[in-house]
Parts: sequence; structure tokens; C-alpha cells
Amino acid sequence: MRTQVAIVGAGPAGLLLAHLLDRAGVESVIVETRSRVYVEARIRAGILERSTVDLLREVGLGERLDREGDQHRGIHLHWPGERHHLDFVDLVGRGVTVYGQTEVTKDLGRARDAAGQQVVYEVADTALHDLDTEHPFVTYTTDGRSERLDAEVVVGCDGSFGPSRAAVPNPVTWERTYPYSWLGILADVAPSTDELIYAWHPDGFALHSMRSATVSRLYLQVPHSTDVADWSDDRIWSALDARLGLDGWTLRPGPVTEKSVLPMRSFVQQPMRHGRLFLAGDAAHIVPPTGAKGLNLAVADVALLAPALAALLRHKDSGPADAYSDVALRRVWRCTHFSWWMTTMLHATGDQFDAQLQRSQLQWVASSTAGATGLAENYAGLPIGF
Repeated sequence: MRTQVAIVGAGPAGLLLAHLLDRAGVESVIVETRSRVYVEARIRAGILERSTVDLLREVGLGERLDREGDQHRGIHLHWPGERHHLDFVDLVGRGVTVYGQTEVTKDLGRARDAAGQQVVYEVADTALHDLDTEHPFVTYTTDGRSERLDAEVVVGCDGSFGPSRAAVPNPVTWERTYPYSWLGILADVAPSTDELIYAWHPDGFALHSMRSATVSRLYLQVPHSTDVADWSDDRIWSALDARLGLDGWTLRPGPVTEKSVLPMRSFVQQPMRHGRLFLAGDAAHIVPPTGAKGLNLAVADVALLAPALAALLRHKDSGPADAYSDVALRRVWRCTHFSWWMTTMLHATGDQFDAQLQRSQLQWVASSTAGATGLAENYAGLPIGF
């Protein structure tokens, strides 16, 4: 096969990039290791920044989002005996939307179907070649057959462990591994809160989120070595009740339908380009989910990359493509810092000095307009291209 842009990875970054390129008159083909059913069922992020929502609406992907997404004005910050609401709309003029990554992925997949664009699922042995030439190509196997996809540009949207990141020679990398993980659950029970609760507790962080009016998403800070099998439903709900508990408020338990443990780390690789290979999303950077930035960063990457590739391939203007890595990384580092800040403010370390600093920071954010505004501006999202 031959196309203009070969995209490796059919998650939100790859699918949205294909959608944006199609609108700009640029052809693409996506190859993906997993099945479509698996990709569309992966439980991931659920908080969309205003800039992400505005972009999806602008490119014709807002109909179901507007109908089913839940608009939130802010979040609650909680620590034992206290809960404070931060109203982002009052502070910075914009809130966030709760709409699961699974739903974004489904919307993008249907848009690719409607446009007749090709996504090849369940491939193996994906490899990238001749990236430092103007004729790169991707090889893979499907149904036991070896295939070659020739292109003018290759874009890696294949996450932390795909072949694209490894194809960049001698990158500069930064990494921070946090000494804890999250135990996450989905539960078939209506949320016990109107907006997300971020809770500091001596036993560890807790988060009450939601996926819909009938499905709750909750998290507990746990050690790295945690085995899901050691956490019964009753133990999970008891720990959540202890860490989120407040007089006059009740946590509603319900049937747990999914459990998983998520390690916490930050990772940035630069440059986000090598020759005719460009990286986007988790292929270039990882943030802990505390700041709700992962999906939004991927959207911001491809929102910058699509017009840059259109300029390169349609008008032979290499300027935006040459600037892509530096421009994208400016926002990546801002979001990496915010995610680190939220994580270190809210997660217990067992050190009493740390605990006092965290309580002081939380009290300042909750009582200071300047502190609350800084959190709100970053959480609700900076402009694409910041």
C-alpha cells in the first residue's frame, strides 16, 4: 500500500490525527496491534479540557459529546474533616467535561468509517524503516502475510511500548517513577458527588470520579507491589469511605465491575521528531493521571501536527513541521509540571514533614484566590499551542 501519512496506533491520538488530516486533504492509513473491540473498550481518561472539547466540536465530533458529556464547573479538594469546592468557571471562565476516552475513541472510529479511511487492526511485527529519507515505510504482518506501507511521513501514536519511540536514535529522556500506584475501580452505582473529589489522607490519596449518571470511577493510592486479588470489594469500599468520609456526606457502594492497578510515572522524550517520523501522545510523554492531562496532551499534539503535515505535504512548507517538537514540548512540560504538582500535593509518603507541607499547600489553594486560580487555569486547560 501507499499513502501520504502512515500512522502507527489507533488510539485517540492516531484516530484524531487521521480525521484532521482528512479534513486538510491529506491521505493516511492507520495500523494497530490490538483489535478494534479492545481499543474501544480500554478504560482510560475521562476529563476533557475546554480546548479539547472546542476542537472536537469544530471538526464535527461534538454531537454525542454535547449530548452525553457531563459539564463540571470545578472539583472538590478534601482532607480529613474539610472539603472545599474550587469553581473553575468563576476563577478562569471555563470548566471541564466528563466524557470517557472510550467514548471519544468510538466517535473517532465511526468518523473514520464514515470517511472510508483505512484502519488495519490486529497487526504484528510492526517496524519502521528509512525514517531519515523522504520515502519512509512501515512493515507489519496481518493474517500471516507480510505487508509494506509506503508513505511520505510516519507518525507514532503507539504509546509507551510501541516501536515508534524506540525508532528515535539517541533521544534525551527524563523520567520520574513515583513510589506508589493507583488501584482503580469501575462500579455500577450512581456517583456520590456532583463533581470530582480529590482527597488527601494519611492512609493515602483517594479520588471519586464518574463515567456517567449510573457508573462511578474511583481510585485509591496503593503500594507498587499491590495485587488486585488482595483487595476485596468490601476492603476497597471501606478504604474509600475512610479516605473520603465527611460528616453529612455518604459514599454509596455498588457492584465493582473492573479493577486494575496503575503505576504512577512521568516521562518526557525529546525531540518528538526524527527525520520523517513524528511522535504524538504517549509515544513521547507520560504523565500521572492526577492532573487529568494524558488524553488532552495527545489531542494538543495532533492538533499542532496535522496542519504542520498538511503544510509540508501539500505546500512544501517545512516550517511548521520543523517547529513541531519545540512547540509541542512547551505545553508538554507545563502539563508535566502541573501533574507532578498535583501528585506530590495529594499522595501520602509516610513522612510527617511531607504531610505538614501537603496540608499547608492544600489549605493555601483552598483559601487563596491566587492559589485556586493557578490550579484552575492548569486543570481546565491551557490553549493548544501554549
